[in-house]
Amino acid sequence: MADVTAALVKDLREKTGAGMMDCKKALGETGGDVEQAIDWLRKKGLAAAAKKSGRVAAEGLVAVASAPRVAAMVEVNAETDFVARNESFQGFCETVARLALTVGEDIEAIRAADFPGADRTVAEQLTHLIATIGENMSLRRARVLRVPSGVVATYVHAALRPGIGKIGVLAAIEAPSESDALELLGRQVGMHVAATRPAALDVDAVDPAALERERAVLVEQARASGKPEAIIEKMVDGRVRKYYEEVVLLEQVWVHDGESRVKAVVQKAGGKLVGFDRYQLGEGIEKETTDFAAEVAAVSGVGRPAAEAAGTPGVDAPGA
Repeated sequence: MADVTAALVKDLREKTGAGMMDCKKALGETGGDVEQAIDWLRKKGLAAAAKKSGRVAAEGLVAVASAPRVAAMVEVNAETDFVARNESFQGFCETVARLALTVGEDIEAIRAADFPGADRTVAEQLTHLIATIGENMSLRRARVLRVPSGVVATYVHAALRPGIGKIGVLAAIEAPSESDALELLGRQVGMHVAATRPAALDVDAVDPAALERERAVLVEQARASGKPEAIIEKMVDGRVRKYYEEVVLLEQVWVHDGESRVKAVVQKAGGKLVGFDRYQLGEGIEKETTDFAAEVAAVSGVGRPAAEAAGTPGVDAPGA
């Protein structure tokens, strides 16, 4: 077999737009011949799918799956919300979430895993969906949480069907044993996280840079009061504690009763909250914004001078 160099892979990617691993496999199958590799990708539908790869995919679904002491969450993106209601797409998301339970959260490992019920990998099955449905799609991210004992609960806000929706949460609670009550508590933690969007599990996990920026703002605000430095320091400490109550999950007020702290609720149940994650569909993706009315007007000629709409831009109307 010919040596598949990084330069060959780069060349094939530039010519087809296909993924790096797909290009590497194509070159391996064709003895390093780029032209044959292009044909190989086209036969597999990978080059055709690549034509759609430049389009923004910010819709789609978040899917969760769980087993004893472990749970997984994935985000799979598509271009339109319409695809999220496609049963084949929903089934793909559910299957990938279940695979992550055993494969783990490494995206490339998930992409390379065999897709159950099909003679394809996950990546190849996604390409098949792209070719079938006609939209760009991508497996964006995955998260897996485990505990040695206890539960990892899942929650999906406004689920389209069990386990899939647009906001998903994992909540890991360590405890001596698993129980229905602990599972319910984990789900309630998930609902809380979905609503409050905490940035960190505990005070130690707060991003130091974010804390420093917040403290700098608080110091300037306190100094504006004209108080002595000793008083300012106490004022800032108090406001930092308030900041923790806003962004730290364990320090937040429990949304279900409006008065308890999350850490107290979990401790009372005999557990320890050791991890969480929250996925909101499309967060961080720069979406394209279009003015649909303007697009229609541009096509139909509405709102343009008559001469321009008729295909003679720049010609003044008679009598102008």
